[in-house]
Amino acid sequence: MSGTLKKLVNDKQLWDAYLEYLDTKINAAHKQLEQEKLTDNIYRIQGEIASLRRLKYMRDEINGSQ
Repeated sequence: MSGTLKKLVNDKQLWDAYLEYLDTKINAAHKQLEQEKLTDNIYRIQGEIASLRRLKYMRDEINGSQ
């Protein structure tokens, strides 16, 4: 599986597009978080943001696992 992911993380144009997509999703979640009133939903959105940020470090994990 990591061989397939290496293609993504080592292709600069593809990786940059992927990061831009993640940033868009994070920004949307931040807006949603600002408007949310229910505590459970706030925690869920915070978890979503944390997961999206974690995906931004996939390159380091894939290339560093050798």
